[in-house]
Amino acid sequence: MTTMFTEPEERIALREAVRELASSYGREYIEAKSRAGEKTTELWRDMGRHGYLGVSIPEEYGGGGGGIADLSAVLEEAAAAGAPLLLMVVSPAIVGTIIARCGTEEQKRQWLPGIADGSITAAFAITEPDAGSNAHQITTTARRDGDRWLLTGRKTYISGVDEAGTVLVVARTEDARTGRLKPALFLVPTDAPGLEYQHIPMDIVSPEKQFSLFLDDVSLPAEALVGHEDAGLGQLFAGLNPERIMGAAFSIGIARYALDKAVGYARTRKVWKDVIGTHQAVAHPLAKIKIELEQARLLTQKAAALYDAGDDLAAGEYANMAKYAAGELACNATDVAVHTHGGNGLASEYGLGTLLLAARLGRIAPVSREMILNFVSMHTLGLPKSY
Repeated sequence: MTTMFTEPEERIALREAVRELASSYGREYIEAKSRAGEKTTELWRDMGRHGYLGVSIPEEYGGGGGGIADLSAVLEEAAAAGAPLLLMVVSPAIVGTIIARCGTEEQKRQWLPGIADGSITAAFAITEPDAGSNAHQITTTARRDGDRWLLTGRKTYISGVDEAGTVLVVARTEDARTGRLKPALFLVPTDAPGLEYQHIPMDIVSPEKQFSLFLDDVSLPAEALVGHEDAGLGQLFAGLNPERIMGAAFSIGIARYALDKAVGYARTRKVWKDVIGTHQAVAHPLAKIKIELEQARLLTQKAAALYDAGDDLAAGEYANMAKYAAGELACNATDVAVHTHGGNGLASEYGLGTLLLAARLGRIAPVSREMILNFVSMHTLGLPKSY
């Protein structure tokens, strides 16, 4: 009998297929590309050719017709195989979902097939230097210029701009200066005149780079606007809830990879009369990570199920909680894995040291754990707003 805790057979098969493909690349491929300053384009295109990037995009636009639950399963399995794809959080999950839910028919036909097969990569720009976690303070503005729009502002920590053909920019219309956020979303070609981007050096070893964006009267046609300029937060959170769910899947996959490596080492590493896994000081931290892993996965699956069912309000609550749990899990799992390996945990041969920083990102982005705790305090527990 199928229960709410059992995934459909199709998704189980999808997980197995993605795991097989991602494992054929593996952590060694990601590390080599990252350290050489190269991109993982082969893996991205391969995932696209097999239909894995587009599983949540409607079939009439070249996708698989599934939901965020399917897409998050793809990302989780790729990360668990040692080959996480950060831009899956952005291109199909945020931009693809927003276009599918809010875009015009012309926009859907122009962008979704390429996003689905991986031939088009889209970036997403909301964060600003002087706004940080307070998205209500964004100052990037869009003003009308006849039948066109002019965008001016600055964005920061925007992933993968150098790999993207377009950036979905969150701006605010000029008359929305009352302190209440009324976002307007624009598709901006990365080669548009007036748009410049600058690489932000990071200590994270990753093929995906971070950038600052500078928009100086970037002129866009009317059809660059996605959705309605006065639609408010609804169309923005059509993409931000999937972002949180996918962020959770990314962290869960990293945690699974780290736990698998640690358990394998504990089963074979022999220092005294038996393998180190016989010692509770080694075994118990690993068992605790397994429990935390299952908790985070259940939260993530529930968040995705609620989103796919169209319950955006409940999905927002659980997407935040899932992202929090998974971010904590990934940090704990990588720390325990490194400690299980001892000195070998930081040796390049074992592929764990670079995961420490990558896992830490899950506590910060796409929303900090403190802002999630604020959200749960206010919206779930009904406590007064603290900021």
